[in-house]
Amino acid sequence: MNSLANIRLALKRFLVLAALVPLLAGCWDNKDINHRSLPVIMGISLTEDNQYKVFLDIPATNDTSTVNIVSDTGNTINEIIDHMSMNMETQVDLLHLKIVIVDKNFARTGMEDIISGFNRSRDISSKTLLAISDQTLDQFFTEMQKKSEHSGSIVYDFFEKNAGWNPQLADTRVWQLFRSIHSYTHDVIVPIIRSGRSTSIECLGSAIIKNGRMTGQIGPDETLVANAFYGKSAFGKVEVMESATVQIISNRLTHRSWMKNGKPYLRSHLKLKVTILDSRGHPTEEQINEKVEELLTLRLNQMFKKTQREQADILALGQYFRNYLTREQLEDWRTTYYPDLDFKLSVTTVVENRGNLKRL
Repeated sequence: MNSLANIRLALKRFLVLAALVPLLAGCWDNKDINHRSLPVIMGISLTEDNQYKVFLDIPATNDTSTVNIVSDTGNTINEIIDHMSMNMETQVDLLHLKIVIVDKNFARTGMEDIISGFNRSRDISSKTLLAISDQTLDQFFTEMQKKSEHSGSIVYDFFEKNAGWNPQLADTRVWQLFRSIHSYTHDVIVPIIRSGRSTSIECLGSAIIKNGRMTGQIGPDETLVANAFYGKSAFGKVEVMESATVQIISNRLTHRSWMKNGKPYLRSHLKLKVTILDSRGHPTEEQINEKVEELLTLRLNQMFKKTQREQADILALGQYFRNYLTREQLEDWRTTYYPDLDFKLSVTTVVENRGNLKRL
């Protein structure tokens, strides 16, 4: 009797295990890394007949100091990538993509379709960096391929926080642009680059992106001020009075917002800790403080007036009025409330020490 019960128990266990077999994950669909192409950079532009042209910067597997540039055209990004994979001896894998570079003319027509496609397909990481090329992508990638003979990661290093990035350069990801397209109160800036003359790459400032479309441009100095507003200005350098250079160590921003008679008011205070790197003559710390505060306030006010005229809220000032406006009113933030916003910024700087020497 006991043996029959044991047989039934063993049979039940076998059936349970057999039922779980289809649920087990296997490695049957995995490809060896030698059979995959891992692009670092993707370039996207529009052809004259309104098709996409895609460029892929693929480091050579047997020599990481060189890159291969592959390009193709098609009606959709996925169609182009599939066509490239079909004509290559390896499968294109975009999960390791670091940067997406868009042609300036394409950015002006609008990037909503490709950004939405990236988020739907999940083939590209939402943390991928975005940049805009001031040149045609044919010219840009040709120049980059020539210069990559000594380093296959020039563009990536240019944007890398631990390598070439500095606060005069905007840092915008795919997920941030996707958010701005679907937000009533949050626009973004994207870096504008081109191949350099004496250097590999030059930064020309940042593009103002509203609803996924480039509507204007700001310079590197204004980008630094915007990054200070975002809390990303640490280690940024500011030249004042043509006789001194200070470096931002940290920044802290506070806001006070209110509505009165249907008009929005915002008062912001930016507190910077800076250190003096070099100076000519003998300017006092008080003089340097005054000039830094005056210079940064002027730059930010000029940038604010420009974006206010273009109805592009790149500083996300509308975020501070979400408790005062209904959702229906927020839909009209850019066109009705933002152009009428009364915004004043005060800047306070504190000199931590004279240079990077520690006080005894």
